[in-house]
Amino acid sequence: MSADPWPLGYGRRVLAELDSTNAEAVRIAPTLAGPEWILALKQTAGRGRRGRVWKAPEGNFSATLVLRPTESPDVIALRSFVASLALWEAFVAATGRSQMFALKWPNDVLLNGGKVAGILLESLGHTGGALHLCIGIGVNLAAAPGRDEVEAGATPPVSLLSETGARVTPEEFLDLLAPAYARWEAQFTTYGFAPIREAWLARAARLGEPITARTMSESHQGTFETVDTAGNLVLKTPAGRLSIPAADVFF
Repeated sequence: MSADPWPLGYGRRVLAELDSTNAEAVRIAPTLAGPEWILALKQTAGRGRRGRVWKAPEGNFSATLVLRPTESPDVIALRSFVASLALWEAFVAATGRSQMFALKWPNDVLLNGGKVAGILLESLGHTGGALHLCIGIGVNLAAAPGRDEVEAGATPPVSLLSETGARVTPEEFLDLLAPAYARWEAQFTTYGFAPIREAWLARAARLGEPITARTMSESHQGTFETVDTAGNLVLKTPAGRLSIPAADVFF
């Protein structure tokens, strides 16, 4: 496991304990001159999607990247795919293995079919006169929650250590993730979503297979056909093709 040099222009701060790295991002965003990684070695009030609790035992990875993007909100939101690809690359660098990792729409990374990482994007609005984006990332490096701690039917959590035997500290993982993110971010800002989408689909979990997508109000079953150019999940159903912008996916 060897890390590339830290990416030029990206800040790095490692803190012993925080309530939440996304909360810290909100507090410091107005003071930042450029993108900044915030890593908490202990996080006491982490959050996942839709306000769910994200538990982070010591030894796991809890970090947020704060950016000041200039695109429209729909384009900014596509950075969940950028972050997913960076995570995939960091995992491969940490383990030397690629086949056991897959990307689950919209923002999880799977290891041997279990959830090893999640991503949470939050916009800070116009903080200090500019829009800031927080990309919160949680990784089960050393430990994973029990099945009884996640909702019924959800992808079972796993840890990198239990599944691969790889012992990686949060600081070491950040040093793998940050250069990977910077490379994919540069590709995204230079060439747009098309190459990101292609790379993501090449690593997608359950592509071409039956899945269930649950929105806040409906549940849809169908074949996972693709992700469209806007990042929406495309399901092939008996009633036709459905394009879904936001949902939880169940296998």
